Amino acid sequence: MIAAALVLAVQASPAPTLTTVLQRAGDYVTAFHRTLSRIVSEERYVQKWEATSNGPRKDATHRGRRTLVSDLLLVKPRGADDWLQFRDVFEVDGAPVRDRHERLPSLLADGSPSAEEQIARIKSESARYNIGNIDRDVNVPLLAMRFLAPNNQRRFKFRRTADRAPGNTHLAPDSDGVFRVSAEVWVIEYDEVQQPTIIRTQGAKSLPAHGRFWIDPETGRVLMSELRAGDRNVRGTIDVSYQSEPLVGMLVPIEMREDYTDRSGSHITGVATYGRFRQLED
Repeated sequence: MIAAALVLAVQASPAPTLTTVLQRAGDYVTAFHRTLSRIVSEERYVQKWEATSNGPRKDATHRGRRTLVSDLLLVKPRGADDWLQFRDVFEVDGAPVRDRHERLPSLLADGSPSAEEQIARIKSESARYNIGNIDRDVNVPLLAMRFLAPNNQRRFKFRRTADRAPGNTHLAPDSDGVFRVSAEVWVIEYDEVQQPTIIRTQGAKSLPAHGRFWIDPETGRVLMSELRAGDRNVRGTIDVSYQSEPLVGMLVPIEMREDYTDRSGSHITGVATYGRFRQLED
């Protein structure tokens, strides 16, 4: 009798609504940003570029490869509404580019620049060593997490979907396991509908984002994210997988995979992995 009563109680427990799951995700992202603002991770990032020439020899192909090793940290410039990630590159293709013990926060120490100027400097510095001819400053793992922040959710339309397979698994098939989650996780699609958008072109034209989040409906934890954005000139996709990190006490990015193409024939891919999470030194 007792067992039957327990079974009935479990069966009667209502499933959360989409609104509830998004609220939990917003609370989780708020705590996530606050916690990670004191954590540094090491990023190993391999970018590949291939382009077909538009000159006299249209069949000529240009190829390049670059490996970056960087410290990655979360910052919020004074006066800014959102968190940004700063990529502090200290090695390019095995060669050091700065003294590893230099402190980045010279970028943030000067209180005179406006928030807009500081944001522009952080984005420019983070993208300095990108390979290829497609300009981009969106290639940081936590960008999509900003979309779930409570003050940003109104920019998007969300809906639950049955489409669960991530799109960039071909870029790193040997580590496909990091992009797998259990059946209990909700996959939630999003489309940015408010302008100006969070991502914009160099000419300040809005570039709406869309994609999916893989979310634990009970806790709001984000296990994977997918970001897609583009127009008739360029298109890009960024997938990020998260795993537990004891130092942080929550899920952290473990791998990022990205893919970009433009109308000129350029194709850029990237795979970044993250480790050596440690407390930020004052």
